[in-house]
Amino acid sequence: MIDAPAFEELIRRVRAGDPAAAEELVRTYEPAIRRAVRFRLADARLGTLLDSMDICQSVLASFFVRAASGQYELESPEQLLGLLTAMARNKLASESRRQHAQRRDTRRVSAADGAAEMVADPDDSPSTVVAARDLLQEVRRRLSPDERRLLEMRNQGSEWTAIAASLGGGAEALRRRLSRALDRVARELGLDDEP
Repeated sequence: MIDAPAFEELIRRVRAGDPAAAEELVRTYEPAIRRAVRFRLADARLGTLLDSMDICQSVLASFFVRAASGQYELESPEQLLGLLTAMARNKLASESRRQHAQRRDTRRVSAADGAAEMVADPDDSPSTVVAARDLLQEVRRRLSPDERRLLEMRNQGSEWTAIAASLGGGAEALRRRLSRALDRVARELGLDDEP
């Protein structure tokens, strides 16, 4: 894994929207997320309907939106890995509930015998990088000017107490305000599975 100073720098760069940092984070953590998802896909009998990459991309999209806001207080690579695998478990559980709620019979759906693996390139395509950047821009666009100011101050590395001192109000109240705003935008964009 990554040592502590390098990890802190990586998270700071991810919060700032640095595409190279996002790429490094994906390269480092994606295999572990996909392993966790593949294991659970077999248990949930959803392996014929979903690919580990589907869940992994959904997890990373949600993570980057929330990380850009400074919503996560991550102190170690292990803590980040735990967060990402928990997000993957939750997204997979939501998908499983959705499949069962719609009374789908996963035994009747068949995969194309590995055809998807033969078509898909495992590296991020330029369109994936652009889509991630566009997603972050859309998140920022949907925030109010006050919410964007909170986001920018947080992305610049300001602690909540310093933000509260600068803008007035309580640190926890401002943190909750930004968190609720990001939850709202994530729902609007369909990034969260729960209503």
